[in-house]
Amino acid sequence: MQHRLERFQVWIYLAAIGLGLTVGTVAPAGGAALQVLVWPVLGLLLYATFTQVPLAHLPATVQDWRFPCALLLGNFLILPLLVWGLLWLLPAEPAIRLGVLLVLLVPCTDWFISFTHLGRGDTGRAIAATPLLLLGQLLMLPVYLWLFLGEAVVQLAVGTHLLLAFAGLILLPLLLAWLTERAAERRGNARRIVAGLAWLPVPLLAMVVFLIAASQVQLVSGMLEVLARVLLVFLLFLVLAAALGKALGHLFGLAPAPTRTLVFSFGTRNSFVVLPLALALSESWEAAVVVIVFQSLVELFGMAAYLHWVPRRLVPARPPG
Repeated sequence: MQHRLERFQVWIYLAAIGLGLTVGTVAPAGGAALQVLVWPVLGLLLYATFTQVPLAHLPATVQDWRFPCALLLGNFLILPLLVWGLLWLLPAEPAIRLGVLLVLLVPCTDWFISFTHLGRGDTGRAIAATPLLLLGQLLMLPVYLWLFLGEAVVQLAVGTHLLLAFAGLILLPLLLAWLTERAAERRGNARRIVAGLAWLPVPLLAMVVFLIAASQVQLVSGMLEVLARVLLVFLLFLVLAAALGKALGHLFGLAPAPTRTLVFSFGTRNSFVVLPLALALSESWEAAVVVIVFQSLVELFGMAAYLHWVPRRLVPARPPG
């Protein structure tokens, strides 16, 4: 049943988004009221997701130096440079640019594993790499924002509840997940809890996208022209990310399965880890929330295309000999 949830998660999320948009359109007041549920559901989602990341086994990630080097080079050096170049295609609106930066600069640590598995990548490497990706983005995201948007973003973070959201909805679930994993290494009851939590990410993420869609549909309807330009950036990112994954896989001499893992890592972004940061901003920056949720929708369609294109065309199995 859990495998079936993961296999059909794209359609589950799309159905949740469609239902949320319908509720928010038919009953705008009710949709807006649902926003208060986003924070607790999102916190539980992040905790459940983090418990599935092998945080206690980070050293195992770097045993084969070629794959983690390619992974880190692509996610934390080359892709940020590509994102900086794509910014020039966006309107000068700071909230739009902030939303794009928040979502495109951080690699995914959850459904990246599922898509890697479904796309015939190396699932073991994907699981082992997730703590490295999580640690890297927590360290590098503030640096990227300062470099790309300047001192204004630093002042924004100090002037709002952004830092509180980061501590409460990211660091706290991360700490609790680490403690849960450590307990699971010694106690059977804790292991059963971790196993039970593995069922939650897909339904909780579906609930989050439903709540966001229902509460933000009115704002989305007023941003359609801007989102058309943002769509171009997100589509270009997906194409460039796939090409980069193939190129780095070839450069580092990786087999097809690890190369596909690079492609799926570069193409998937951690939208629902940065979402709490955007939700904590003042109302003048609420467009950033819409951009982040919109990116997740585009990414879902993109991953559906990746699943057919990557293993068959982009990185096919090497012929014998």
